[in-house]
Amino acid sequence: MVIIMNYGAILKEIRTYDLITQEKIANILGISKKTYGLYETQYKTIPLKHLNNFCNYFNISFDYFFKFTNQTNYKHMKKDIDYNNIGIKLKAIRKEKGLTQEEFIKKLNCKRSTLSKYENNKNSITVDFIFYLCKKYNISADYLLGKTDSPKYLK
Repeated sequence: MVIIMNYGAILKEIRTYDLITQEKIANILGISKKTYGLYETQYKTIPLKHLNNFCNYFNISFDYFFKFTNQTNYKHMKKDIDYNNIGIKLKAIRKEKGLTQEEFIKKLNCKRSTLSKYENNKNSITVDFIFYLCKKYNISADYLLGKTDSPKYLK
C-alpha cells in the first residue's frame, strides 16, 4: 500500500486534547498501558475493535479520525461495527467501480487471498486497509463499517 496513515499521532492528538492519560484510555479500551503506548508509537497496529472503542469514547467518526472530514460525527451513527456486511460492501464497491477482483487487487496493492478473506468475512479487515481503500476511492469508512448509512462517498 502506498498511502501511509500516521494513526499513532492522531491517537495521541485526540487523547491529549481532552487531557486523558494513556493509562486511562488503556483502561477504557480494556488493554494495558504498554499495549496502548505501542499503538501511539505505531510499533503495533491498533485493531479495529480498539479503534472503534476509542472513537466511541470520544464520540468521533472513523472519517474524522482518519481526517477525511472535519465533521466530528454523523447523525444516527451506530456504536457497533457491522462485521457481517463489510465483505458485501467491499464486493459492491469493487463492482460499482467496474473492477474485477484481480484489477481491484492491483489497485489496492494487496494479495488475492487477503481481499478474498475480507470479501468473504474470513478475516477481520485491518485499519490500514480500511484507511487506504477509503482514501483511494473517497468512501466513508463509517459507511464501509456499517456505522452509518450516509454518506457513502466523501467529497
